[in-house]
Amino acid sequence: MAGGDHSPKRRRLNDSRAATPRGYRDETPTWAQRPRPGKRDGPHDNFAGPEPNVDDVDAAALDRDWYNTAEDGAALGDESHNPFGGVEDVTWADQERERELLAKKLAVRGRVNHKQLQRQQDADAWETNRMLASSVAQTREQFNNLDDDNDETRVHLLIHDLRPPFLDGKTIFTTQKDPISAVRDPQSDMAVFSRKGSKVVKERRQQKERQKQAQEATNVAGTALGNVMGVKEEDTDSAAPTAAGEEEKPQSNKFSDHFKKKQEGSSDFSNSKTLREQREYLPAFAVREELLRVIRDNQVTIVVGQTGSGKTTQLTQFLHEDGYAKGGQMIGCTQPRRVAAMSVAKRVSEEMEVPLGDLVGYAIRFEDCTSKNTTIKYMTDGVLLRESLTNPDLDQYSCIIMDEAHERALNTDVLMGLIKKVLARRRDLKLIVTSATMNASRFAQFYGGAPEFFIPGRTFPVDIQYSRSPCEDYVDSAVRQVLAIHVSQPKGDILVFMTGQEDIEVTCELVEERLKQLNDPPKLSILPIYSQMPADLQAKIFDRAAPGVRKVIVATNIAETSLTVDGIMYVVDCGFSKLKVYNPKMGMDTLQITPVSQANASQRAGRAGRTGPGKAFHLYTERAFRDEFYISTIPEIQRTNLANTVLLLKSLGVKNLLDFDFMDPPPQDTITTSLFDLWSLGALDNLGELTDLGWQMTSFPMDPSLAKLVITSATTYGCSEEMLTIVSMLSVPSVFYRPKERLEESDAAREKFFVHDSDHLTLLTVYQQWAANGYRDGWCTKHFLHPKALRRAQEIRNQLVDIMGSNKMPLASCGYDTDVVRLCICAGYYHQAAKRRGLGEYVNLRTSVAVQLHPTSALYNSGDPPDYVVYHELILTSREYMSCVTAVDAHWLADLGGVFYSVKEKGIHGGQRREIEYSKRAELERGIAADRARQQALEEREKERNGTAARKETAAGTGPAKKAANKGSAVVKPVIKGRRR
Repeated sequence: MAGGDHSPKRRRLNDSRAATPRGYRDETPTWAQRPRPGKRDGPHDNFAGPEPNVDDVDAAALDRDWYNTAEDGAALGDESHNPFGGVEDVTWADQERERELLAKKLAVRGRVNHKQLQRQQDADAWETNRMLASSVAQTREQFNNLDDDNDETRVHLLIHDLRPPFLDGKTIFTTQKDPISAVRDPQSDMAVFSRKGSKVVKERRQQKERQKQAQEATNVAGTALGNVMGVKEEDTDSAAPTAAGEEEKPQSNKFSDHFKKKQEGSSDFSNSKTLREQREYLPAFAVREELLRVIRDNQVTIVVGQTGSGKTTQLTQFLHEDGYAKGGQMIGCTQPRRVAAMSVAKRVSEEMEVPLGDLVGYAIRFEDCTSKNTTIKYMTDGVLLRESLTNPDLDQYSCIIMDEAHERALNTDVLMGLIKKVLARRRDLKLIVTSATMNASRFAQFYGGAPEFFIPGRTFPVDIQYSRSPCEDYVDSAVRQVLAIHVSQPKGDILVFMTGQEDIEVTCELVEERLKQLNDPPKLSILPIYSQMPADLQAKIFDRAAPGVRKVIVATNIAETSLTVDGIMYVVDCGFSKLKVYNPKMGMDTLQITPVSQANASQRAGRAGRTGPGKAFHLYTERAFRDEFYISTIPEIQRTNLANTVLLLKSLGVKNLLDFDFMDPPPQDTITTSLFDLWSLGALDNLGELTDLGWQMTSFPMDPSLAKLVITSATTYGCSEEMLTIVSMLSVPSVFYRPKERLEESDAAREKFFVHDSDHLTLLTVYQQWAANGYRDGWCTKHFLHPKALRRAQEIRNQLVDIMGSNKMPLASCGYDTDVVRLCICAGYYHQAAKRRGLGEYVNLRTSVAVQLHPTSALYNSGDPPDYVVYHELILTSREYMSCVTAVDAHWLADLGGVFYSVKEKGIHGGQRREIEYSKRAELERGIAADRARQQALEEREKERNGTAARKETAAGTGPAKKAANKGSAVVKPVIKGRRR
């Protein structure tokens, strides 16, 4: 029996301590007291102080957080979509103290075994009780019965290591048996330096922490002493509050509606030339006819061109002008990022002088800006993957362009394997794979020797210089190199590659500080750029500097291929970047600083030769480049969680993952972990085949756990209205607004929404209060909430309602029964459960990984932390934090996740526990036997059906043998469905 098929025993709802809702704080109403829709204001409207309007910068930051994420909601690149991103972590001093305490605790634990610890705990409890009985000590009333609380109230779970037979360790799912390391040589200098990090960055972080603590210590405003002295708090709210009674107009969240203003910088060239003149200047336009001829003559074409050659914007227009959009079919172009799909669609619509969404449109997850007139469609590769579920042959497309294939995104790799099969079935379909210079030959080989077409670029020679010795601190070395270039090299702008926001900010600060220490230095304009930066500040890198001023741009790897800045003559490459790596044992994605690949290093150096001869300074030795760097970046499919991908492939009929044509196969451990997670959720049966629940999951474009929440809320628990809201809120960036100048006020406003049993219910409360107050933006800003994020959650919820309607799933509400909602949450997350080990400290039940409650969690200061919780995901910052946590009962975990857990009964000796384990394995084996019998019956029916069809064809003279006899030696050419000029 699969892990998700166990029926919960509802008797547990009333007899467990964890099932009793703790409710809100005193100033927050209970569920039964919540305002009904129609009331204009709720009990939360008593917040004092000016209203915190969300300015354009914060709104733009929210848009970037949404559009820069991957199709499954995961982060891409920088620290985007981090629910704790706006919250400062615990101080470095606190971390050091906690590390020391933890080391001492572990040292003590290592010297004693479990029985000794138990004896010590019993002795401590006996001593405490003797002291209480003799009146030597006193305690509060709630702690009077210590023994009863420990022995009778707390429930312990036994953990079972049961696995289905298709995960017995003998079955091979991939040709890549060993895991792929994020670094080529873990003991190399570059690998060691990446783990250590930059010393100057750590020192600057500690310095800022000390300054902050000193400032807080000297600030008396708002304290009792400040009130006596008459010191008033400054009003730091720069935006005027919303006028009372002002009518609020509903706003749209669609990218197309907000892209009327130009969001990126403009060069002198773009300002002085018309769109047609800009098109004709592009290198791709000069080879238009030759490129179209190659595409006509071949089913697959590999187009290689540098960034800025025009391949992304011009290819679709060339094909449209050549007649590929006739007959009702479309030209599709996939992009690995949402923002690229939308911005390119906007540019092409401007060049073709048509409205965005008409002839030219785009589609991303939860946002479709196309119409029946659309013939050029830009989309993320995840959208095309989901379209293949309903239309396996992709008949609506005459030509598909896979852009930026060299990035080797997860969905891109899966698409390449799927389209390879489609091409064999549809000889009229054209595929164009575009890539930078790296890895082009790999794509050509994958598609059977497809021709490579090179778009010539306007590049100049680059003088590459390596460091003579290893640079231990890459930030300090980069600052020194920038200043050396600035004072000794001819004019020309500098581009510095760093790993992330903190490195970039420290680099800019140090360059400015050390520049002031020089005697009469030349003028230098320092410009940072990273994904979380406001759009208007990002645009400054494109502006021409004043006469006599040199620009230095400090960027992440976004500047490798996605940006082209005129005037760059010098490149400083630190040699590192942030890479998303999945850890199957911990079950979480982490952003690791790793050495770049040789291809990335060459791409970075090439940025110096765009407008003239340049120089590239690598902050590593030539030996490190040759021996310590991978030739190319590890594809995402070999370093990320594949649960969604495996579920999709299973739904597409790929029974054996070994049979799927991956360009680079994923590691065995990653596939095994993904299959195990799907089996534990009930999406796969004991033979590895899709269950009915698994088929239903494929209808929802989200993580399998979230899909199960929605499905079971409708089919089992009758709380789909509430669960749709929770899932929608989890699918958008954080709705809580934390302006830096009003952190304490925003945190106080957030706490008024807290439901101390659940962060999930806290999100539900926020949405319901917003709905009760008429979905007003003014109410959001008054309570430090992002109105745009809430509106986006509302749009996602409406789309999920449509999906449920198409799958005939009922909509129902559980009213104010929070236990039902928490039970449903437990049904979707029981494989991500943790047990309390200390104050705010938990341990994952299955992996034994230590995890923490984050200070922003509703459960963090609840006073009585629950024994067992489930969580949405793990986020790694300074430690492993649980994101979006809900308290659950141990009996729920045992009922819903019976393959993992069972309640430890008292008075049961080891032999009886072994009998329980044996009975569970016997139950699993009975389920396996039933699944095998069902599978065998299906195969026999399929074989019989195929045999009957073959006999009918033979009798009618249309069988394969008869057809071969009729053909003789003639060669039959494939039928071309659509003629091309």
